Amino acid sequence: MTTPRRAPEVLLRRYWNDPDTPVVTAGLSVLSWAYRAAIALRDRAYRLGVLPTGRLPCPVISVGNLTLGGTGKTPTVELVARTLQELGAAPAVLSRGYGRTTRGVQVVADREAILAEAHAGGDEPRLLAERLPGVPVVVGENRYEAGRVAVERCGATALVLDDGFQHRTLAKDLEILVVSGRAPWGNARVFPRGMLREPLAGLRRAHAVLVTNPAGPETVAEVTATVRRHHATAPVLTARYELQDASEPLRGRRIPVRELAGRRLLAFAGLGSPEGFADTVDATGIRRVGFVEFPDHHWFTPGDVAELARDARAAGAQGLVTTEKDWVRMRELPPPPLPLWVLPVRLVIETGLETWRRLIASVLSPAPIGGACR
Repeated sequence: MTTPRRAPEVLLRRYWNDPDTPVVTAGLSVLSWAYRAAIALRDRAYRLGVLPTGRLPCPVISVGNLTLGGTGKTPTVELVARTLQELGAAPAVLSRGYGRTTRGVQVVADREAILAEAHAGGDEPRLLAERLPGVPVVVGENRYEAGRVAVERCGATALVLDDGFQHRTLAKDLEILVVSGRAPWGNARVFPRGMLREPLAGLRRAHAVLVTNPAGPETVAEVTATVRRHHATAPVLTARYELQDASEPLRGRRIPVRELAGRRLLAFAGLGSPEGFADTVDATGIRRVGFVEFPDHHWFTPGDVAELARDARAAGAQGLVTTEKDWVRMRELPPPPLPLWVLPVRLVIETGLETWRRLIASVLSPAPIGGACR
């Protein structure tokens, strides 16, 4: 069972999967063509230098996607930062800080401590700061200015740009495109008719494509075939989510996730692709009695928590289960009156580990893929 939500984002996402009203489809298609035209004009403006792109004096690795959310960008950013550390660099993470209440450049974390709560820095930057202790995390609408702060104030020698594939104000040396192995291109239509942020021709800008949690070899083969139609040489790698110990934050304890097998839990998530989390829950052996879908980056309210508790009791659940990112957006609220479990995951390269390390190491050399820093 999936508890219905009336948020426009949720309804639009469901319509992409099952369009049933010709008038609505036609209207979305017209808007999609206008959106494509705007993307083309913007791209041309950057290529002609009408819109400026700045370069910072250190390598910049971008992690992004072609679709709206749900591909695994955040765990990929974490993996890039950890790889840079292993290679001897001092990385910092740059993010827009979507959904934050502040404006301008904000340091969410420096090398010593976390400095901003989730509301001030954004849910994903705060989560990354917790997952990467000692790695500066800086947010800002202008990623070039945020990068300057990371280099000049935080001592970064390499920058990881979160959600940067469509971002052009900052020059990048390596473009890693993350693709969901569950639904690589959504319905293969451009927003708002579908979930593509830009046409698939954008694949030509990628230096590497990372497929997360592919269903099988056939999915990887299909993604590779699509990539090859636009880019002859970009390597296609695969990665999988590795579940870590389940956390019960309200009681401050962790247990092996296998100990949740058989428990009746109500799952909920506010993600770009919440179905992937539902699959993760099912893979643990948890008896999922329902799934409540919220919009991506949804900031929970006391009313949401109360409604989740009512839904759980009505379904005979023993508790709730959610993601780390969702817990970040609700932990300052009064707790629900039943157990709440969080399932942390880490991304692990499954195929192409040597290529992954070589690509990242190459940007630390004097001649990175996208050109030398200057």
